[in-house]
Amino acid sequence: MSKAKIAVFVSGGGTNLQALIDAQAAGKLPSGEIALVVSDHEGVYALERAAKANIPSAVIGKKNYPDLHERTEALHAELRAHQIDMIVLAGYLGIVQRETVALYEGRILNIHPSLIPSFCGMGYYGLHVHEAALKRGVKVTGATVHLVNAGVDEGPILLQKAVEVLPGDTPEVLQRRVMEQAEWVLLPQAAEMIAKQIADTKEC
Repeated sequence: MSKAKIAVFVSGGGTNLQALIDAQAAGKLPSGEIALVVSDHEGVYALERAAKANIPSAVIGKKNYPDLHERTEALHAELRAHQIDMIVLAGYLGIVQRETVALYEGRILNIHPSLIPSFCGMGYYGLHVHEAALKRGVKVTGATVHLVNAGVDEGPILLQKAVEVLPGDTPEVLQRRVMEQAEWVLLPQAAEMIAKQIADTKEC
């Protein structure tokens, strides 16, 4: 069976990347293959995770490509070189350019640590999301996987999972619970959903 080749975009530690790597190793990503990891920062631990899993990686960010057009061209060249079919944003804090969204329309996934439309959009990333949820006093939060479009956290929702907010939660504690109970569960499921669609098309 033909598999969908996946590029995972990262910016930091890569816990969601690890969830995808583990899912692949466990046979839970049968329709896809992680073929590339792209980071917008050098020296992040996600790149070490990629190396340990023998996955090729590339660093394409403002530091090594100050010009936006050149940066986008370099990214597209890297994606073409690895014959990438779909992109998963796994803790990626960069902005995906419109050209890239158009090139991979319907094939870019993002994981967001809240139940969209709550606590999403510009400025809502990382711990900021959980700080906002606790400040608002919500009793339930969670994670969302959605397709990426030209807006920020505005694309069609694929999967959501709720996570209880407990008394005494700090942003860090809540972040960890949301990752363990929702993000690391949903992201491999959603990646397989889209990978299967692509793989089935390849078979036709």
